[in-house]
Amino acid sequence: MYDDIAKNDLNPRPGVIINHPKGEDVYAGVPKDYTGKQVTAKNFFAVLLGNKTAVTGGSGKVINSKPKDHIFIYYADHGGPGVLGMPNRPYIYAGDFIKVLREKHASKSYSKMIIYVEACESGSIFEGLLPEDLNIYVTTASNAVENSWGAYCPGMKSSPPAEYDTCLGDIYSVSWMEDSETHNLKKETLKQQYEVVSLEYTLFILVSGI
Repeated sequence: MYDDIAKNDLNPRPGVIINHPKGEDVYAGVPKDYTGKQVTAKNFFAVLLGNKTAVTGGSGKVINSKPKDHIFIYYADHGGPGVLGMPNRPYIYAGDFIKVLREKHASKSYSKMIIYVEACESGSIFEGLLPEDLNIYVTTASNAVENSWGAYCPGMKSSPPAEYDTCLGDIYSVSWMEDSETHNLKKETLKQQYEVVSLEYTLFILVSGI
């Protein structure tokens, strides 16, 4: 995480991050292995591949996974056609990401991988590019040509506290996180969660008239 929110001068509650109008602090106690200038595409790929020698700065932790392990990746930033934002350039490009996923699969260091991506046009990272034989399940906040939309924004029915002049989350991310908090994840399937998130997103679009 870039870690530029909690102590930001514009944060009305210094040191605290909330993602729901009535939510509790979700920042306290969160481990931060890579922050600030350490948040790079190079480090992201190195961590995913379990390559400790390629990591620069931070805790040095990597995903040292084994053949039977399951890996979950949640990525949130800005996005565009074929690209995901990164606090420090260069950005993450679709071709590079797919190449790394192929390499991870070839190393036989996981059984299943799930990737959730929050970004505008995030579908363009995977649509028609991700091989079907990598045993990777992906959902994205948008398809290849549409925007991702904020949640709990000023003026919405569920608005943030009065002192906040910003959105507290994004529809896609808020939906899957809140669904995860209210269901037994040992019983709920990925398909079931996808359907919940898809419905929430569709209802938002209909209500907002986007």
